[in-house]
Amino acid sequence: MNLKQKLEYHYKAFDRTKIEPDPLQFPHLFKAEKDIESMALIASVFAYGNVKQIINSLNKFLIISENKPYNFITTFKKSNDKYFVHRFYSDADVQKLFLLLHIAYKEFGSLKNLFLTGYSKNDPNLKNAITNFSNYFLQKCKKEFGKVSRGIKFMFPLPEKGSACKRMNLFLRWMVRKDELDFGIWGEIPASKLIVPVDTHIARICKELKLTKLKIVSWKMAEEITENLKKFDAEDPVKYDFALCHIGMRKLTF
Repeated sequence: MNLKQKLEYHYKAFDRTKIEPDPLQFPHLFKAEKDIESMALIASVFAYGNVKQIINSLNKFLIISENKPYNFITTFKKSNDKYFVHRFYSDADVQKLFLLLHIAYKEFGSLKNLFLTGYSKNDPNLKNAITNFSNYFLQKCKKEFGKVSRGIKFMFPLPEKGSACKRMNLFLRWMVRKDELDFGIWGEIPASKLIVPVDTHIARICKELKLTKLKIVSWKMAEEITENLKKFDAEDPVKYDFALCHIGMRKLTF
């Protein structure tokens, strides 16, 4: 099999039945678009560390939100309650996230509306839109709390600072693409604008497959891999991400 055939084979093999364990399983618990969107953002923000840690933190969120993510965020108020920590996100970071999302929903009605204010269809990809989206939250954080903690900076990365923005690109993949894994509820954005969410698993496999010449995980690497994947599917290059990631996570042979 050539590379295109292999990629297509794995894309079809890693279908909905292979979803667990993955943060994507959490937005799939919901039917309402507002729940899917808010749960997806939270699931992506916590998608670092080992899978067991990620699933554990997201299960804690389901408990505190009583399985109503959108309602929880839109009615959230500052309190002295303790929630949970996740790796280097402190409890305070987690509470700040909930409050910042609360403000965004109050102001725009949805994360899609907020994202689209910073999106231009003339841009070759979503780099500028991600910058605008992250900057909205970083500026609100500074206004509300006086400074931006390391945890909040990590939640809302900036591509121009070199970050591959893996978790943000993951969230956007879920929202923009449409198949049995991804939801496609942000239909205003074409899937061809997406950038592959690069982590160590994706980077390793893509180096082996000669989809990148770069050594260090960065925004440039994510763009290079995406451009090379466009040779196999120009309209939907990021469709291969889930399979590539799970092959890496499960230490399978490509």
